Amino acid sequence: MDNPKLLIDTSIIIDHFRKKDKTNTQLIQLYNKYLLYISSVTVFELYNGASDAEKVKDIELLLKNVKIIDFTSNIAFEASKIYRELLSENKMIEFRDIFIASSAIVNKLPLATLNLNHFERIRNVKLI
Repeated sequence: MDNPKLLIDTSIIIDHFRKKDKTNTQLIQLYNKYLLYISSVTVFELYNGASDAEKVKDIELLLKNVKIIDFTSNIAFEASKIYRELLSENKMIEFRDIFIASSAIVNKLPLATLNLNHFERIRNVKLI
């Protein structure tokens, strides 16, 4: 049977990269259980934080082992709905998190994150 699909937030990956012992990180646990996806926004965030060649190599290795969801007009439309809702409720979060959540919603994928405080504000995203 195929593994279920899961979108992972940048926080899961950064946590993995920061740990010395990478054998039992949440990323590894999820990789063993799910077919992992990331948003192209996460790709941006990762490369934006890559301060040396070794970190770029780590990102490139990761990208070979996940599927990337490109930012589309459907995702942008969903993100605009989330943005307006959060703004009206005075619960605004970082726009990149809105883009990642809208990628999960549009592609009907649950989202794994270490940043529950932000993503719990979004009604239609299923969190793992």
